[in-house]
Amino acid sequence: MEQKTSLAKSTLPYGIIFGIIMILEYVVSYTMGLTAENSPSMGTIMFLANNIIMPFIFILLACNNFKKNLNEGYISFGQCIKGGVAVCVVAGLLFAVFNSVFYLIFPEAKDEMIEQTKIALAQNPNMTAELMKQSIEMTKLFMKPYIAIPFSILMFSFIGLIISLIVGAFVKKDNPGAIN
Repeated sequence: MEQKTSLAKSTLPYGIIFGIIMILEYVVSYTMGLTAENSPSMGTIMFLANNIIMPFIFILLACNNFKKNLNEGYISFGQCIKGGVAVCVVAGLLFAVFNSVFYLIFPEAKDEMIEQTKIALAQNPNMTAELMKQSIEMTKLFMKPYIAIPFSILMFSFIGLIISLIVGAFVKKDNPGAIN
């Protein structure tokens, strides 16, 4: 009987590293006072890094590691998708849990975020008082752990799926002797 190699052996470490990098990035940006409002270019760079560049890199690394080191040079398109989504789910879970705990330990950080949101919304000339109030309430809602954690996992799952489709198209190499 053929023993299957676990994809988790490759995806879990890369997901953890990705999550830790996002956590460190958040802590550094918070301690240095770097926000999207006072440094729009930094906000753009962090958005691109967390949602496109790092997921692409870590999915590619996880899939290549599985293919070359754990699965005799083969990885199917489906395994690439599973692996990519798993990497992003692990990273998203770590970051979301950290963020929720961070807001519990440092409630002033949560208040600062809400204040920054108010300032950003006030700069929009089309923003009515009612719309601003609704937006602030929505921001507060998405800061609650029971909303933030599942939403982050869902968002990172989607990012992982899209990027895995791209990575899988290039990395896949089906095993001709594999039983489907």
